[in-house]
Amino acid sequence: MSLVAATRSETTKVFSTVGWWILAIVLVLYVGSTAAGLAFVFAASASGDLTGGAGTPTLSADGLAPVLYSIGGSIGYVFPLLIGTLMVTTEFRHQTLTPTLLATPKRGMVLWAKLTAGVIIGAMYGLISVVSAALPAAGVLAGFGLETELGSGDTWALFARTLLALMLWTLVGIGVGTLVRNQVVAIVVVLAFTQFVEPILRLAGGFVDWLAEVTRFLPGAASDALIGASIYNVMGAGASEGLEWWHGGIVLLAYALILLLIGHIASWTRDVT
Repeated sequence: MSLVAATRSETTKVFSTVGWWILAIVLVLYVGSTAAGLAFVFAASASGDLTGGAGTPTLSADGLAPVLYSIGGSIGYVFPLLIGTLMVTTEFRHQTLTPTLLATPKRGMVLWAKLTAGVIIGAMYGLISVVSAALPAAGVLAGFGLETELGSGDTWALFARTLLALMLWTLVGIGVGTLVRNQVVAIVVVLAFTQFVEPILRLAGGFVDWLAEVTRFLPGAASDALIGASIYNVMGAGASEGLEWWHGGIVLLAYALILLLIGHIASWTRDVT
């Protein structure tokens, strides 16, 4: 079987189940509601309509739009990460990898097909995430009479880098799924790290100088650097100077390659049953 045919088979597997669109719906609701809520708070503060307490985060109107648009990548990355993980672990859980390997005996070809399909699916989730963040955020900004910056080339470059970041996150997810065969364990690891471990470390890095130097290279921080803006900087979890955007892309790609390499050696070449 050719790579094109194998890739078509992998994309069919994903889109023939309900998992992808359930994740897509949750992504739209999660990112959209977060973007709308934070846009209202920050826009009201920047325009002077909100006079909160000392703990209320504020931004200048000039830097507001990019930060709000980056929400699609800053919090939405977990969804392509999960779909990438499920692309592999579902095969092990439901034992569909056996007929897959019978149709395509070369395991390397199967993995390459998953990666190619992952890029396509990651781009789709990236587009959904960008739109889910940009539409409500731009609407709220316009409602407060603030600049949406949708006519700026820098804004569209941020959107493009968000797409790239979420495509890379899908590859990271495939790497996780290749390394951790058990689907439940893999999902728990993904959620625990992305929702608890890394956010806590990045928050702590805002108070400890040496830790801040380390947390810059965490995958989420690298992703934010690639995108070029992050809501975490406003919330105080990214006070240290981040990486250059292209450095962030290299670091995130390195995570994907390392996980894939270890997973290929330690797990992918093992017997399926």
